[in-house]
Amino acid sequence: MQRATDYSNFQTTALVALRMLIGWHFLYEGIAKAINPYWTSAEFLADSRWLFSGIFQSISASPGMLGFVDFLNTWGLIAIGLGLLLGCLTRAAVIAGIVLLCLYYVANPPFPGYTYSMPREGNYIIVNKTLIELAALFVTLAFPTGQIVGLDRLIFWKKRTGEQAASMPAAA
Repeated sequence: MQRATDYSNFQTTALVALRMLIGWHFLYEGIAKAINPYWTSAEFLADSRWLFSGIFQSISASPGMLGFVDFLNTWGLIAIGLGLLLGCLTRAAVIAGIVLLCLYYVANPPFPGYTYSMPREGNYIIVNKTLIELAALFVTLAFPTGQIVGLDRLIFWKKRTGEQAASMPAAA
């Protein structure tokens, strides 16, 4: 397996930029939801047509559950976004982002024949922005960019130095 130091500067820059751009998008979406007192996921969940649509629709019909899901969604987006932007607990942020995007995709997939009451940006067939961002998060999961540029470099410094010391041959 390649180490972070095995990548060229261009590769490292591209991977860190990808992580940070996705982080910015998550953070922006979370803040936009947090400052809009009228935002709710009710219509998005009620429009569900695919897997788990019954669960999503029952959440949208229950004010208590809907409030809880809206809270988790908003603050989850903010936490994931900050984690990706700052490179802090990057692996956890990436995995949480993948789970969240999977839920978005499953709730409202861009399949032919599915119509939704919410306006869409275009006519997609299977692949939409959600799926593309999900794939980009898988790329960031494969590369430890938080340990290259980010707070993970500081957080896990002691662990890395311990591993390096253990792999060094003993002095005679």
